[in-house]
Amino acid sequence: NKARRIRLMRTRLLQTGDQEHVLLLTMHHIISDGWSLGILIDEIAELYAALKEGREANVPELKVQYADYAKWQRDWMDGPVYEHQLSYWREHLQDVPVLELPTDKPRPPVQTFHGAYEQVKIPAALTARLNELSHSQGATLFMTLLSALYALLQRYSGQSDICIGTPVANRAREEFERLIGCFVNTLALRVDLQDDPRFVDLLMQVEDVTLNAYGHQDLPFERLVDELGIAREKSHSPLFQVMFTLQNASAEHELRLPGLDLELLPSVMQTAKFDLTLNLTERAEGLVGELEYNTDLFNRDTVHRMVGHFEMILEAIVAHPHLRVSELPLLTDKEQQLILREWNHVDASYDYEDTVHGRFEKQVAATPQATAITCSGQSLTYSELNARANQLGALLRARGVKPDDLVGISLDRSLDMVIAILGVLKAGGAYVPIDPANPGERKQFILEDAACKLLVTHSSVGDDIPRGSYEALYLDELSDELAQQPVDNLEPNAGPDNRAYVIYTSGTTGKPKGVLIPHSNVIRLFTATDQWYGFAQDDVWTLFHSFAFDFSVWEIWGALFYGGRVVVVPQAVAKATEDFYKLVVEEGVTVLNQTPSAFTQFIKVDEMQCDQQTEWANRLQLRYVIFGGEALDFSALHTWNERHGLNQPQLVNMYGITETTVHVTYHRITGDDLAKRASLIGRPIPDLDVYILDSHMNPVPVGVPGELHVGGQGVCQGYLNRPELTEERFVDNPFGATVKRDNGLYDCLYKTGDLGRYLVDGTIEYMGRIDHQVKIRGYRIELGEIESTVSQHPGVRESVVQVWTDDNGDRHLVAYVVSDRADLDPAQLKAVLRKQLPEYMVPAFYVVLDELPLTANGKVDKKALPEPEAATGTAGQYIAPRNETEEQLVEIWQEVLNREQIGVKDNFFDIGGHSLLATQVVSRIREQFNVELALSVLFEDPTVEGIALHLLEAELGGTDDDELAAMLAELENEPDNDPE
Repeated sequence: NKARRIRLMRTRLLQTGDQEHVLLLTMHHIISDGWSLGILIDEIAELYAALKEGREANVPELKVQYADYAKWQRDWMDGPVYEHQLSYWREHLQDVPVLELPTDKPRPPVQTFHGAYEQVKIPAALTARLNELSHSQGATLFMTLLSALYALLQRYSGQSDICIGTPVANRAREEFERLIGCFVNTLALRVDLQDDPRFVDLLMQVEDVTLNAYGHQDLPFERLVDELGIAREKSHSPLFQVMFTLQNASAEHELRLPGLDLELLPSVMQTAKFDLTLNLTERAEGLVGELEYNTDLFNRDTVHRMVGHFEMILEAIVAHPHLRVSELPLLTDKEQQLILREWNHVDASYDYEDTVHGRFEKQVAATPQATAITCSGQSLTYSELNARANQLGALLRARGVKPDDLVGISLDRSLDMVIAILGVLKAGGAYVPIDPANPGERKQFILEDAACKLLVTHSSVGDDIPRGSYEALYLDELSDELAQQPVDNLEPNAGPDNRAYVIYTSGTTGKPKGVLIPHSNVIRLFTATDQWYGFAQDDVWTLFHSFAFDFSVWEIWGALFYGGRVVVVPQAVAKATEDFYKLVVEEGVTVLNQTPSAFTQFIKVDEMQCDQQTEWANRLQLRYVIFGGEALDFSALHTWNERHGLNQPQLVNMYGITETTVHVTYHRITGDDLAKRASLIGRPIPDLDVYILDSHMNPVPVGVPGELHVGGQGVCQGYLNRPELTEERFVDNPFGATVKRDNGLYDCLYKTGDLGRYLVDGTIEYMGRIDHQVKIRGYRIELGEIESTVSQHPGVRESVVQVWTDDNGDRHLVAYVVSDRADLDPAQLKAVLRKQLPEYMVPAFYVVLDELPLTANGKVDKKALPEPEAATGTAGQYIAPRNETEEQLVEIWQEVLNREQIGVKDNFFDIGGHSLLATQVVSRIREQFNVELALSVLFEDPTVEGIALHLLEAELGGTDDDELAAMLAELENEPDNDPE
């Protein structure tokens, strides 16, 4: 027995000095555990002392061997107790979710075990108080620490259903105590934090879960995973991704050899078995240990912060154990100061005491003869534009328009459209833009909801608008009446806090909502951002977007507030990217504002013009390209960067929302950004605050996602006629209002519904809409992360990933790609993605498009994306089954995948299969062929042909020589209809 033990381990003695040696001991976990190491050390100490003293070693004889334990365990698993324990675990772990902790790096498709650790030291005083709390609640220190870990993971992940693993010695019988072997078992402890429990209530739940688990600890973990039929996702461990252990000082190994000074050195292995493992030991100086982490997921500074937050929770629970999990303080004072103040509020005053038309009139006085606006060969100077707007304003006042009255405007992109906007403002009213391209139902809803009494339009447009309780003013029919109006500036009757415009945005319920924006919000937008841009009289802007999209506010006044020229882009030109590109060149545009989707097409045309050396090639005069409206995939800018760089023109990403007046953040794009998958949106504009908060309005730590909340001077006056929605989305500012006005409009925060997180330098990473997060087969998925990975594939210009539900109700990921290459192979693309993404994030279907459909605002029109065809993703020629085994397997696949035609070389995962369906296939193979096929086999060889060969190998393994010869002869005579 002793000799066998020695053969099962590897040792090496290193001499590091005259009187110093290091003994390296390696033991495989399959035959040893931590308890075994203690036994080994004790026996080596006795054997060494006996040899040195020349006596017989006193090593107790073993009553049983490890083989006896293994036989007992196998016999036990055939009995009723096994079924009882299995029944408990099935109920406890049914549909257990994956813990999706925020990581610094994308999760690799195959779990890696590269690791490091961060030391944890809990002072003795705090440890004593934790013991006191445990005793007062009838719990153990292990349960209290475990409860604190649940609280930490909930606050980091936002999930309420969390499972943590913990080891148990599993040496319940006295006979096992002196055996060397792997007895240790792993328990999966699942806790529900759904109702934001008080910590003492969480502790009671953890106590109950832990004691129940101890009562059912004999079931081997690996057998449990198999029995539960859990799909083995290669990117992470099954059941749980975080482990917790606690040892007391008496469990530590004491080294004593006569005549030697010994020290047990810490392990130098840089591995991590799970995403995170918290190992603690209770000693006289307190709790000490380490937080082991996977270095392919987390950076050291992230784990360091996590340790600090764990200690913050421990401090809080001993002082206030009745606090709810959401109320436990997480951030240190220094972190709070950094996040709430240093990365936010700027003590500076930006001018807002003006009106939009008043600011424009000052520019008219400064540059009356400069060209203000151009459209389709027509143009107006500042003086001419002002005069015509004054005439319309006077006419509208005569028709009864007063401050804050809402006046509808529905005009095609033209000089008259800008004149109408200015005219309404000069009359004192607020304009309500109604895009003529919108459906009639939407136009009617906006007019009725805004209760517009007047609608400024053209006869060619107005005739398509449903009639209502409003008066239509057809500008093309009012030329004589307008000519009789005065051209001088009107006497001001509206101030900075009066409404300037009401833009309707899409509502989550499908009902559009009107956003109320005052004049002051527009004024401060430009005064607060002028430090970065320095817009001037030489700048030429395009009005590219619909005036019903708030990006147009930036485009119009960015030119007209500074004496620049705005080029109104006709709808037909805006839709034809090549024509738009030529217009940008011919007009000498210097400031281009684009949604990322529209600019992707612009890049493609630019590349073509440069490659073909057309007359427009290399003639762009851009100073700035400013992105907004949707998430920017930085990888899409590589080809632009190769030709133009990022500084001339300068590329800027600005995140914004209609409710906070166009733009909220500013980020100047650098070359380093192009290598990142993150969509960086920078820091808030100086007169705005951006708070990233959890669902309980707590600031989240650096690196942890939360909902973006915006406060400051850009916040709007709420929603028109929607008091309930206004109250829901505009909430009290718990951090103190940074902007004080007499009317109190700016003392609240706007809940954006967008996800983001702080990076270590204070830059905000945009992570998509909260309601765009999807959950498929228990996995929480960010579609933006997949889109970014797809777009990095050579030949893919842009991509969109959506969820598609088939006729059976199964949900699948679909990748829509626009490619530069006609020969883009979806199967090859999928194979590449499998090496970059976890399997559950790899789209099942692929649709190649000439271009992505865009809305009138230049964003991707996801509703217009086609449904995938059933055959999408299948590559290669169809090959029918060639023998009975393949026929039976094809039938199984057809039933599971609900598909009619499946070839023997079709990849299971390329034709709609996923990990959960794979478990069904394995189960049916077991029933039909009476073969225990490992689930991993289907992942490694996912074709009917491949599985058939595995079944043949299993059959041959139990066949005698005569039967084998007969089967081989039969195979040799079988016709081969494989064209390859």
